[in-house]
Amino acid sequence: MKPTFICLPTLGVLVLLLLRVEATARGSKLSTIYKDPTRSIKDRIEDLMSQMTLKEKISQMAQIEITNLTAEIMRDHAIGSVLSGGGSTPKERATAKDWVDMVNNFQNGSLSSRLGIPMIYGIDAVHGHNNVYKATIFPHNVGLGCTREPELVRRIGAATALEARATGIPYVFAPCIAVCRNPKWGRCYESYSEDHTIVEQMTDIINGLQGEIPPNGKKGVPYLGGKDKVLACAKHFVGDGGTVNGINENNTIIDWHGLLRLHMPGYYQSIIKGVSTVMVSFSSWNGVKMHANHNLITNLLKGTLRFRGFVISDWQGVDKLTDPMHANYSDSLLRAVNAGIDMVMVPYNYTEFTDILMSHVKNNRIPMGRIDDAVRRILRVKFTAGLFENPMADYSFAQYLGSQAHRDLAREAVRKSLVLLKNGQKGDGPLIPLPKKASRILVAGTHANNLGLQCGGWTITWQGLNTTNLTAGSTILNGITSAVDPSTEIVYSENPDVEFVKENKFSYAIVVVGEQPYAETAGDNTNLTIPEPGLSTMKNVCGHAKCVVVLVSGRPLVIEPYLGSIDALVAAWLPGSEGQGVADVLFGYYGFTGKLARTWFKNVDQLPMNVGDENYDPLFGFGFGLETKSVGANN
Repeated sequence: MKPTFICLPTLGVLVLLLLRVEATARGSKLSTIYKDPTRSIKDRIEDLMSQMTLKEKISQMAQIEITNLTAEIMRDHAIGSVLSGGGSTPKERATAKDWVDMVNNFQNGSLSSRLGIPMIYGIDAVHGHNNVYKATIFPHNVGLGCTREPELVRRIGAATALEARATGIPYVFAPCIAVCRNPKWGRCYESYSEDHTIVEQMTDIINGLQGEIPPNGKKGVPYLGGKDKVLACAKHFVGDGGTVNGINENNTIIDWHGLLRLHMPGYYQSIIKGVSTVMVSFSSWNGVKMHANHNLITNLLKGTLRFRGFVISDWQGVDKLTDPMHANYSDSLLRAVNAGIDMVMVPYNYTEFTDILMSHVKNNRIPMGRIDDAVRRILRVKFTAGLFENPMADYSFAQYLGSQAHRDLAREAVRKSLVLLKNGQKGDGPLIPLPKKASRILVAGTHANNLGLQCGGWTITWQGLNTTNLTAGSTILNGITSAVDPSTEIVYSENPDVEFVKENKFSYAIVVVGEQPYAETAGDNTNLTIPEPGLSTMKNVCGHAKCVVVLVSGRPLVIEPYLGSIDALVAAWLPGSEGQGVADVLFGYYGFTGKLARTWFKNVDQLPMNVGDENYDPLFGFGFGLETKSVGANN
């Protein structure tokens, strides 16, 4: 008889399938109302919860990271949710199929548990599906706020949903609806604006991610429009953008009226649009840690605002209730769950989480009603998402990952997000649009030909990377090369000296400089200067050739001392993977239309300074932005 060989991964899948059959047989005596899609979500939730043990309920409240995770763990512990942290992938440069295979493997484990409750997989997708190689990377929110186009961000949300579904993921930790009040904050680029009105408008991205609630639909409850949509998460509740001195995870000092007026409106809008989850902030409000703030989470968010989805912690947010973190996890977990947190981003020690929470319930420190409320909310989102009917990831969406249509959309977003701050010296007339036909032009700067730098943090890895082959896309230099006339000679030199610039007699120069990638606390910055060698490059070139400075950054930087030598200045923010969008407006294929959604300060001593403040004296005020007309392929 010919021997048969079964590879281990295949064997693992077969074992899990057999276990699912066994679990189905074991569960044949259980009520199956919760499996019946014709019944109301309320009936299904109550039926399922009536059959769950305390441990099964608490396990639904855990979200764990994929590191060292197996399908067997999902089966044996009936874990409610799984996530990929920043940079956590099935393997380096994983394909859509690799992702779907991994997600389905974990899901098979969940479906093999006693009750077969599907898990929900979440990921940070904060400017496109940014963890995934070859995904479309859109401009960060700081740039999108300058477009003033809610319809554009809605389309970006829809594209992001498709790309997330291409990898089998139905839940994204976006949008960030922080109102950044101080650019020293390392997460300021995740904020659309210093103005809550713009942030409110940009919550239309939720309609793109989840789908738009039908006219006769119920407002304020979790909503998902179909298999091509994903569950969204409004974050970080609340006041994360208003911390003292812009220090990440710090204290926000503001009175009740100010909190409601400035930081809360984005949440009102998100709830009306059916956002499924809300993530709590690491920060504090007037000295009270948000992860332990019962008044804001339970009384306001769940009570007054009638939010019906689930509230999730941030990464180890419960651990950080003590300093040092995790010093008294039992007390931290007690405070967080009683405050109203429903799902805890653990993310590793799930047995400790489960054991401690069970102990608190058995000893009456956490009411059973609080656990039931959390689980009811989690199950409501899972039923709404159709996970009980369609738990397995779909391979058919793979075509959407990094599709040309999505890259075209990202390119559109780039050109609409750029803000023209200066255009020509006095008496010289405008420099932009740049002539496409010139004898010789210089392209210089650290950020001209580096995809990692133009994408910024939260790209492939948590902090981002300084490398040009980070993912698929086009650099700004690539875009310039495509935009100019074939007869134009382009000289690229990352950091030329003064003599080189003088000797070559360039028609004009484009200098692309800015910040290194960063995320969260690593990005907190008190001086906000242009890092070297970018500043030296700018000084070496500008003043010795007509120059356009393209500033690639997650926030305004100190520029006033150098403005006199710069002929034209463009705030490009963090444009993402489609650098051609920058060239589109530099050379007049499209006009500049972007308007500042943040105040551009003269010096850091003025900070924080926001529109409407007394003694408001900016270099470029909120709403400023020069405009140019499209000249198409001419010029």
